[in-house]
Amino acid sequence: MNNHSVSTFELWKSIFSQPQMILAKPIVNLFLLKYLKKFKIQKVNGKLIIHSHLPPLNSKAYRRFINQHLLSTSPRPSHAQVGITNACPQNCEYCYNKNRTGKTLETDQIIKLIKDLKHLGIFWLGFTGGEPLLNKDIVKITESVGGDCAIKLFTTGCTLTPQLAKDLQDAGLLYVSISLDHWTAEVHDQVRRYKGAFQTALKAIDIFKNLGNVHIGVSAVLSKKMIHDQETERFLEFLISLGVHEAWLSETKPSVEKLWNPDLVITEQERLALVALQDHYNQEGKLTINYLGHFEGKEHFGCTAGHKMIYVDAFGEVSPCVFTPMSMGNIQQESIQEIYHRMWSYFPSEEGCFTNKNYQLFQKYSHNNQPLCLSDSLAMLKEVQFGPYSKFFQLHYGKS
Repeated sequence: MNNHSVSTFELWKSIFSQPQMILAKPIVNLFLLKYLKKFKIQKVNGKLIIHSHLPPLNSKAYRRFINQHLLSTSPRPSHAQVGITNACPQNCEYCYNKNRTGKTLETDQIIKLIKDLKHLGIFWLGFTGGEPLLNKDIVKITESVGGDCAIKLFTTGCTLTPQLAKDLQDAGLLYVSISLDHWTAEVHDQVRRYKGAFQTALKAIDIFKNLGNVHIGVSAVLSKKMIHDQETERFLEFLISLGVHEAWLSETKPSVEKLWNPDLVITEQERLALVALQDHYNQEGKLTINYLGHFEGKEHFGCTAGHKMIYVDAFGEVSPCVFTPMSMGNIQQESIQEIYHRMWSYFPSEEGCFTNKNYQLFQKYSHNNQPLCLSDSLAMLKEVQFGPYSKFFQLHYGKS
């Protein structure tokens, strides 16, 4: 793979190439520098990468992050995930998307949505599904994003070929995250309920490694059992042996009925143990660990669902994030601008995961295990009590 660690000189050169940073609050800049120090910056195809959920430090997308978000407190989303198909050959037991239905978005609608999202302020865009590679227009869609927005592909690897990988890279793909939940084929295939899922993922990793200019990650959902039995380190050592850049980790989220059980929801003690594990591995520098609970912890950026994050599924339903089984409107009926500003008025951001905290309300308002419609979502939100801001937003907004 075309990557290496970044020297201190290269890092500071990149930071000072964004002179508008000095206009941000000094206390916010100090926070961000402390956050950066928790990672070994990687250089992939000339791009200086912290991790795959932020744009490279020396990119146009990072400049937009500074100008439109760091230097402004106006309501703007920064991250969006878009389901470009709901079709998927796998049938994961924890899938947050399996019960979503409706009229599938056409390619032209997706491309317009991306343009509108960027106009709102999005500088990071994730393609998800279903299996996004099953959308025959994925290269065209990727190409439409442009060079001022980081693009990440979440994929099982199904149907990937070397030619398609190259076409995606040429179209602007920067990050890829390949689904892999265990170090054995038996367990991974069982969780995915798809024979051959493990080998499909390994083949996809090899295809992108041979390509050379894409940041390669593994997207893993950690089961409660894996966390409880302290098997995460064994899994990470396996990922190091694969030679990937990053492990993107999340615990199973209580987004579906099967997981609406307090015994299956991660505890704060378990989250903090994973945060400490990430910090330890990242100082070693063999593999970047990017645990969602680290990013969205109260000590960092908190939960930005519906505030800075948007999820639009393959049918146009807009949710605060991929893990929230609720709709705040549909882009086939209203503009994304209208829906986002409605959603933002209900989601102020807080110090911990919205879904982990409020899954029992999803259970209360859910009908036939379907995502909540807009009216039920608004009724549910009347019962939600948001907590204080995370450390970053306390500093950014100047209030707790």
